[in-house]
Amino acid sequence: METADTFAKHRPDAPAGFFEAEAAGLRWLAAAGGARTVAVASVAHESIVLERIVPAHPTPAAAHALGRDLARTHAAGAPAWGARPDGWDGPLFIGERGMPATTASSWGAFYAQARVLSFLPPALEAGFLTAREAARVREACARIGAGDLDDDAPPARIHGDLWAGNLLFDARGAVLIDPAAHGGHPETDLAMLALFGAPHLDAILAGYAEAAPLRPGWRDRLPLHQLHPLAVHAAGQGRHYGVALADAAARVLALPA
Repeated sequence: METADTFAKHRPDAPAGFFEAEAAGLRWLAAAGGARTVAVASVAHESIVLERIVPAHPTPAAAHALGRDLARTHAAGAPAWGARPDGWDGPLFIGERGMPATTASSWGAFYAQARVLSFLPPALEAGFLTAREAARVREACARIGAGDLDDDAPPARIHGDLWAGNLLFDARGAVLIDPAAHGGHPETDLAMLALFGAPHLDAILAGYAEAAPLRPGWRDRLPLHQLHPLAVHAAGQGRHYGVALADAAARVLALPA
């Protein structure tokens, strides 16, 4: 039930674990002591009750602080690539779509299969991705899965769906909502912010770099980490996302080893 200080989301047809996964992700991210996440008041099968956020205008200072704090969240780590939030053994979701809850011993093997290739069948079925485009994405994923673009970064504690719509600002600063939290690469969160145009992105990146220097070539790798959100959107949000996914795959294939 909503109060003056809370906000409730209801979905009578919610799949099993839908809101529970959201709550687990928010609590896991919050436990890192980095970026602020919306507080969970209670959760049930058909609903979740959250702290009410009173929107305020985003400022460069708040964005800079978010970048710094996000680096701390990432640094809290995860036990494996693809790991679920601590204490959660149920399904994962990104938006309203199910997301594979599988792990792998290397980032490339995990990312290619569980975060890109798994979304191609619905994208093809919807007609938002052509067979030729899918072949290009699979070619890029073969390279990723083979480890050509792996580095020595350990699994990070990432939000997993960090686009501008899941980033709010109130009088206290930035607040993260609606995560698809799992053990992933920190550049994936940054690439999502860049893909969908976060407010004061330069300030976010500057704050992040102060806390955790960005690896050389990270800007060139943005298309690599944008394959995941583009594949998710190509599965249900329109033909233009299929085109963008194939374009990103072509840029991944052009990256140096």
